[in-house]
Amino acid sequence: MPDSTATRLPPPLPRGAFPAMGTVVTVRTGVTGVHADAAVEAVAAVFERWEARCSLFDPASQLSRVGRGELALPEVGREVRDAYAIALDWRSRTGGAFTPHRGDGLIDLDGVVKALAIAEAGAALDRAGFARWAVDAGGDVLVAAPAGQPWEVGVVEPTDRRRLLARIRLGERRSAVATSGSAERGDHIWTRPGAGPSPFLQVSVAAADILTADVLATAIVSGGRAALDEFAERFDVDVLAVQRDGSLLATPGWPRALTGRGGAVAR
Repeated sequence: MPDSTATRLPPPLPRGAFPAMGTVVTVRTGVTGVHADAAVEAVAAVFERWEARCSLFDPASQLSRVGRGELALPEVGREVRDAYAIALDWRSRTGGAFTPHRGDGLIDLDGVVKALAIAEAGAALDRAGFARWAVDAGGDVLVAAPAGQPWEVGVVEPTDRRRLLARIRLGERRSAVATSGSAERGDHIWTRPGAGPSPFLQVSVAAADILTADVLATAIVSGGRAALDEFAERFDVDVLAVQRDGSLLATPGWPRALTGRGGAVAR
């Protein structure tokens, strides 16, 4: 007799998707068959390489070995050192709202590595001759779109991932959107010591590149309303933030017609 309490296996991933970095990566190219499969394999190889070097969940990764003191930072591969340098640069540019250091001092490059992998995957699709494509890694999306053929990307509700909060068209003004908060992996973003919990459940940032979008989404969750106001002024981005009470804040450039419910304008 089957055990009624047994854990059910998750449904198989759809074609064009694969697990990576604690989430699911989906590749869309508008073509099917062998060429589409080859595109997915190329993107998967990019993510696999970055994970092998920087994942803190893999005890054999270079960054895990650095954390255990088995490997000095100058001894790691150039990709890891470059990623760390990029993260430090963003820490400076955001006044510490974004940081590659955990509270215990451990180096954690998750805040830049996924974006770097997405960007590299996009470059691989460009080289392969795909004119229109989208790479979605757990809601962080980068696209390429010929004129007049934008991609429409949905942003989920932070408290109900079955519902869409908003949509945004990518490929003309913006090529990337990233969302940080608790919807995908629970609360995992550090705020400054003594700052308390973030006032935002979720922040989505649209930008010209995925690294800027991803870093600033994290930095705004970490830095709160002051960070939202500052970074929306300093950087060429559009922002949609969900506050703890469920109300929305959106910068003037976020498309109101595609947002599911009203909200104040962040300036």
